[in-house]
Amino acid sequence: MAPVGNPAASSSVKSAIRTLDIIEYVVAADRPLVAQEISNALAIPVSSLSYLLSTLVERGYLERQGRRYTPGPGLERLQARGHGFRLADRVAPLVRSLRMQLNETASFFVRVGWEVEAIATETSEQALRYAVNTGTHLPMHTMASGKAILAAMGEEEFERYLAESRREKFTEATVTSDARLRKEIAEVRRRGYATTRQEYSLGIHGIGHVVTMGGEVIGALSVAIPVVRYSEAVEAHAVELLSLTAGLLEAS
Repeated sequence: MAPVGNPAASSSVKSAIRTLDIIEYVVAADRPLVAQEISNALAIPVSSLSYLLSTLVERGYLERQGRRYTPGPGLERLQARGHGFRLADRVAPLVRSLRMQLNETASFFVRVGWEVEAIATETSEQALRYAVNTGTHLPMHTMASGKAILAAMGEEEFERYLAESRREKFTEATVTSDARLRKEIAEVRRRGYATTRQEYSLGIHGIGHVVTMGGEVIGALSVAIPVVRYSEAVEAHAVELLSLTAGLLEAS
């Protein structure tokens, strides 16, 4: 019988992923970063991070200036200014970090008309999971990310959404009426994050948090969690991580 898994190989893969995440995050940030910022953003323990940073500096992929790290000469081909990176490149390592911390599917959506499009997504490694394909367009009223973006709209634009959008009912729980959506969006604005309860896919709850840059909404982070693993504690933890991750993106 073949072995279930190779712990050493799994550890090596994890280290490789973390190394790539560090490089991508430092390059995309376009400013010097201290180790604690990198640790917080990518959920890498400082003890593990120190070794990875030292190795990257030794190989020339990063440079250390006092306590801060910047891209090194070994990354010359990647040393474009921050505005040279697509939004998907900026959010990908943080979406991956969300998935690793929660072990639930995490995504970043942008608005396209009255829909949202997934531009970065990481699928949970658990047997029971929800998957989102990059490039998928989904209706705003059914997705936590969509409701988070709707809540960030001004009243005039939100009313235009209600008047112009076609809101299909996907499950018995899908909210489609103007009155219920107004009530839900008001609640999202009050508490600062959005939720869905089996509104697009049966058995899946969603949590979404809007992300802004320079006062403009650029999209929303979200996580999709099967009902069997959902609880108030899980929601609270996910909301905390979504808020933290949104703040890191906004600071960049």
